[in-house]
Amino acid sequence: MKEITAKELEQKLTSGEKLNIIDVREDVEVGTGKIPGVKHIPLGQLPERLEELDKNEHYHMVCRSGARSGNACQFLNQNGYQVTNMVGGMLDWEGELE
Repeated sequence: MKEITAKELEQKLTSGEKLNIIDVREDVEVGTGKIPGVKHIPLGQLPERLEELDKNEHYHMVCRSGARSGNACQFLNQNGYQVTNMVGGMLDWEGELE
């Protein structure tokens, strides 16, 4: 599984790189703050919302600690998507929140 640190992801965003980031945390967790511009799809809804994702795009998966986003990466990889897991999750995020 491809991985990226929170700091590396923040640097890509800061440099203006266009990224597809999906936050798989639950609604209440996202309510405490999320990375600006992320798409929110709770992990449990991912299988029924696959049509919202484009297999030609690359996605960075985010959760609280990196475990659920890792599960999301495995699921999406098995279904033909290109994904990278943000290790450490939002616990390691020091960048801007919305």
